[in-house]
Amino acid sequence: MMELASECKGKHLVNYLSQGATFVTRRVSEKHKSLFPPKPRVTKGSGSAIPKRKSLEQYPPPLSKCLAAFLARSVFLENWRNQSVAKILNDSAKMSSFANDETIDSPGPLPPLGSNTMHNRVAARRQIALVEGSSPELSHETRSLLRDRLRLLALLLFVIFTVFLLRSLWSLDTYLSFSHAPVFYTHIAVTFVLALVAQRLCTQCSIFVKHLRLSELLTIGGPAAFFMLLHYHRLFHCASLGEGHAHLPNIVGGWILLIMSYAMFVPNHWKRAAVVLCLLGLAPTAIWALAWFRVPEVSQLLKTQEFGSTFLEQEMVLALTVLTAIVGVKSIGTLRKQAFDARQLGQYRLRQKLGSGGMGEVYLAEHQMMKRPCAIKIIRPEKAGNPQVIARFEREVRATAKLSHWNSIDIYDYGCTEDGTFYYVMEYLPGHNLGELVEGYGSLPAARIKHLMQQVCDALSEAHNQGLVHRDIKPANIFCAYRGGHFDVAKLLDFGLAKPLTEPQDVELTQVGAITGSPLFMSPEQASASEQVDERSDIYSLGAVMYYMATGHPPFDYPQPIKVMIAHASEPPQPPRKLNAEIPVELAEIILRCLEKQPEDRFQTAASLGEALQQVPSLHPWSNTMAATWWSKNGCPKRKAQDAAVLELAAR
Repeated sequence: MMELASECKGKHLVNYLSQGATFVTRRVSEKHKSLFPPKPRVTKGSGSAIPKRKSLEQYPPPLSKCLAAFLARSVFLENWRNQSVAKILNDSAKMSSFANDETIDSPGPLPPLGSNTMHNRVAARRQIALVEGSSPELSHETRSLLRDRLRLLALLLFVIFTVFLLRSLWSLDTYLSFSHAPVFYTHIAVTFVLALVAQRLCTQCSIFVKHLRLSELLTIGGPAAFFMLLHYHRLFHCASLGEGHAHLPNIVGGWILLIMSYAMFVPNHWKRAAVVLCLLGLAPTAIWALAWFRVPEVSQLLKTQEFGSTFLEQEMVLALTVLTAIVGVKSIGTLRKQAFDARQLGQYRLRQKLGSGGMGEVYLAEHQMMKRPCAIKIIRPEKAGNPQVIARFEREVRATAKLSHWNSIDIYDYGCTEDGTFYYVMEYLPGHNLGELVEGYGSLPAARIKHLMQQVCDALSEAHNQGLVHRDIKPANIFCAYRGGHFDVAKLLDFGLAKPLTEPQDVELTQVGAITGSPLFMSPEQASASEQVDERSDIYSLGAVMYYMATGHPPFDYPQPIKVMIAHASEPPQPPRKLNAEIPVELAEIILRCLEKQPEDRFQTAASLGEALQQVPSLHPWSNTMAATWWSKNGCPKRKAQDAAVLELAAR
């Protein structure tokens, strides 16, 4: 039955291809009837001649190329169809085992995996890892490292060869003699090649892996070829000296330098490095063998008691050098792999550290398969053993993942590594947070405050409707981002202290009397460790943030955190218009109402606060054009360059 099924599959495959060629021919002829005029009928006895067919050159170039490709495929299909049926069935039978086992659309249970199928899957996975660069040997980072190391090695060897070339100029007549001339000119050629390789690797243009391998070959192969010629010449010259002066020189010095330089500078898998190092180690042996057969004086000296062990001693030194170099390459590769794995979380590759907070560090990362830039937050290693911190971290992930408003940070993924490191993946936001804007450029205009805070109120309103209180609203947790072609898109971050209102309190996670939040922007309820912390506490924190945006100072700016918390609970803030007279009266009143000590005196919801901000008059409302103009002239140049690079990477 299996053979019959395979035979049917092979025949159907041939029929389908044949029918497809006929269909394509019909479609092309129907679409271009003017280019394929009907053949005129010639009746018997008529004097009209049969018209000649048009050649491909007579058609327009695009169509002639399509026709040529189509005719080539037709010839291929005809030849393939004329092959023996047994070969077609054999090929289809080989393909069927893997194709059937890998069918995703099958609603039934999959058959058990065979050894051949598992071998094919393993091979496919290795190919995917190779293409995507998940292997540290072929990753983009390693290519950059290989380029830097080859550049350094080429420059180093160029300097060494240049120094010895200048030395040879002191006795130029000797080096230009008939016997020394090949060595001298080879020395010049290798120095020139090393200079070209170093110059090429110093340019800013991108270089493919094959170009790097060619540079590696020239950087190592050039000096190796020179050493082979030089040492053969030295053996010939030293062995041909007069009576009492003939000797066998030590020729391993240059090879030891080349072997150790390759092991130290060129990042490689140890198996590939072993092949190259063994070839370098065998090169002096080839020189000895060539001198043995071509130079009688060398063979005679090797038979004497004085120089009989010279060859063996030098070969032992080279063998130990090669072995040491291979072990060193393997050790360096292991350390590189450990460093690579240490900065890899699942499918995400950590690029650089962006910042740190109370929960841990935030890194710029990239998804290996999707090539999508993102930000990853992880628990600090010294806090990983604290169950309460881990539970708080998991609560932040769950709380943020429930939110879908576009002004809340998007969560992509969450996971945990084998060593117990917890992390979650969120969208990468180009721009600055409010704290950075105020610190760098002073207080913000009222129209911009209104524009940003309305967006924050919308995001916070969704969180409150789902029963979440942020409890850590501060300038650093409100981001002015560039999203969807718009500047100054507010994003509410870091729900690490978010507290569900509808769930029972976990005494192990949130202890009674615990103070949470940032002292400069926390509400009186938080400062007094009250249990009655609800959405109105976030309203107070929003008022403190608006106070900071409008004046450039927090409501209470004492050096001691405890005095700040006491002031939140007992002192009235200074009116913001005393610090900045340009603040509209309506905005100042909204800020002061948010900063009321009693929760019932504040805005009761984030939505009502947003509506009040909407009523604040502004002569020039903040628009996307104004935001784009501001960002084009301001912002950290280093951060803007990083954001541009990340956006370019995402666009590829």
